[in-house]
Order: sequence, then C-alpha cells, then structure tokens
Amino acid sequence: MAQASEHGLLIGERHRRICELVRAEGRVTVEQLAARFGTSQVTIRADLSTLETAGALTRTHGGALSIPDDDQPLDVKQLQHRTEKLRIAEAAAALIRDGETIILDSGSTTAEIARRIRALELKSINVITNGLNIAAILSDVPAVRLIIPGGILRRESNSLTGPMAEAALDALQADRLYLGADGIDPRIGVMTPHLAEAELNGKMIKMSRQVVVVADSSKFGRRNISLIARTEQLHVLITDRAAPVEAIAQLRARGVEVRLV
Repeated sequence: MAQASEHGLLIGERHRRICELVRAEGRVTVEQLAARFGTSQVTIRADLSTLETAGALTRTHGGALSIPDDDQPLDVKQLQHRTEKLRIAEAAAALIRDGETIILDSGSTTAEIARRIRALELKSINVITNGLNIAAILSDVPAVRLIIPGGILRRESNSLTGPMAEAALDALQADRLYLGADGIDPRIGVMTPHLAEAELNGKMIKMSRQVVVVADSSKFGRRNISLIARTEQLHVLITDRAAPVEAIAQLRARGVEVRLV
C-alpha cells in the first residue's frame, strides 16, 4: 500500500478512500489504514464494520479483503472512482438538448448524469430509465417527462428488467442512450455479468439513434458473460484519461468517438 498521508479526512471521504484502497490492493490491514489516515485502530475497525455492513468489503482478522465488483450493491459502486464519474457525467449531460428523448441505463455513472440534468436549463425532455434510483433523482424536475418501464426488480442495481420491461419499450424511440458498462473490450464490445440486463440493454440500443457509453477507466480489460453491445454498435465512449492508450486507439480505429475527460 502506498504510504501517502491522508490525515484529517471527513468520515465519508475516508470511507470512500478505504473502498478504493481495498479494491486496488485486494487486502488491507487495520494498522496500515490507521497510519495512513491518522486515526486510531479502533476508529478504523469501526469504519471496516460499517463498510462490511454496506457490502463494500469483507472483514478479516486484522484487516479486510475486497469482494468481486459484480457482487457489490449500487450504493457501494457510487463510492468508487467518484471523481472520474462526476467528470464523465458532466461531459455526458452537455450533449443533451431541449426536446430530446434520452435513455438512462441503470448504474452509478448514469445516476450522476441524472443529477447533472437537475442543474440544466431545459424546457422539456423525455427521460426513459429502468433505474429506480434515477427515477427518484428526476421525479421532481419540471422539465423532465419521466418514463419508467415495468419489470422485475434487481435489488443490487436498483433496476427493472425482464420481459415486462422489454415489452414496455416496444413502441418507444430515443435520440440517445447513455449506457453503463461492467466490462469493455475494444475487440468485443461492452459487457455485463447479468443476462437479463444485457437483454434489456439490447432493446434500448435498437430503439436509440445514438449510443453513448459512460464508463470509467477501471472497466477496461474486464470480460463478462453477457455481451450488451458489439463495438460496431457504439457511437461515443466517454471515459477518463487513465484509460489504456492502446484500447482507446483500437476503439477509434473501429469508428467509436472517444472523449477523454
């Protein structure tokens, strides 16, 4: 673990940094964390207990272990790579124009786009989303006409999926889809470990004029069982500047407009 001092952080920020360290290192110790954050080991143990309850990590004797990303609930994912997600969301929201119909796929980055929409000066847009958290963010915005398909609730992602959700989209069209990703491979496309979500995303892609993938650089190089979209189906990718140079070059060579923020 790097030895940089991060003393004096607020509790929420310290929790976020602990999550990032556990994910990057795979394992951390109470002693290391106490030294890094300038707190007592009792405080760190309390932090780890709170984060374990939230599903962010697994406590061990003297420390904590990371858990697979696919198993982490949405509120935990929102803590990871937050700075990058905020920049990506700002760039994504800047594409929105009055009168458009957009789709916000479920996910932590698309939720940040929803928060940015709240601050936009718009007269009227249509927002289709299967994310209940996103619907809640936009429910009181006068300029937003909110469209929510039915379906089966997947609690980990707070999203609706399944045949009911797919059928609800049959008669709809959209100008732009903002699509999250669990894995990105330039040779293959965008992937997720969840088959039902991949099937619904496929429907969203077919009904959209433009597909914009919003994903931080940690998603590169990961492969999952379900393919959401082939590389040829993507129009724009918005990611952060830590994305692998070779992967970005491959995507651009295959016709994807990549925006680094």
